[in-house]
Amino acid sequence: MKKFMLLAALAVALTLPATLPAQDGKTIKIAFDATWPPFEFVNENKEVTGFSVDYMKAAAIEGGYEVQVINAAWDGIFAGLVNKQYDAICSSVTITEERKKTMDFSTPYFTVRQAVITPKDSPVRVFDDLAGKTAGTQIGTTGTFAVDKVKSIISKTYDEVGLAVEDLYIGRIDAVVCDDAVASNFIMENKNYKEKLKIALVMDTPEAEELYGVAVRKGDSATLELINKGIEGVKAKGLDQELNKKWIVAE
Repeated sequence: MKKFMLLAALAVALTLPATLPAQDGKTIKIAFDATWPPFEFVNENKEVTGFSVDYMKAAAIEGGYEVQVINAAWDGIFAGLVNKQYDAICSSVTITEERKKTMDFSTPYFTVRQAVITPKDSPVRVFDDLAGKTAGTQIGTTGTFAVDKVKSIISKTYDEVGLAVEDLYIGRIDAVVCDDAVASNFIMENKNYKEKLKIALVMDTPEAEELYGVAVRKGDSATLELINKGIEGVKAKGLDQELNKKWIVAE
């Protein structure tokens, strides 16, 4: 299974302008919960950045529209879409049958699996080893869904996954369950975490594969069509691979 880490200093060919001109005058407001590195987070300059942000900016160029980046808290991000505070959500949202009942999704743009972070001396090797242990997750994520399926695991949810990782580091919980690229980023980018924590396992069964998609309001075909056009353009030109090299790399 691939492991991922953020390479902040890696130079790549893809350079995206701060302002993206719209070819048809259309501006799509896209919400990101900027607490989920390397996909969406706030950098040292207080800017919302990451793989997903760069991907949406590249898609805007390919799709002929302008994108406006909005930072929105995860716990209210879907309500904000319904209430038309923005037009779309690109915040590492896994496409699920349940979510498809209330929103529409773009063509998938990234694939992840759930990973389990534990202390380095933890005996956890498979998911069932978490029985009787406390696992932390970001509330409302597929990590939470995975934990809640196993009744013997004690679930503790957090507003941000980083808070769960910190609690694990100081010994308040036994594990953190989150997307594999996010798990690897937290460990690789923090010296203290890297010394004490490890990725104990990644769920690698076929059914464990998750697809990220951009969510739009149910029935908003005009926005969905533009975003899909942009995503397909990014893939056709190989820009997604350039973004992988910038933000996410397989060891």
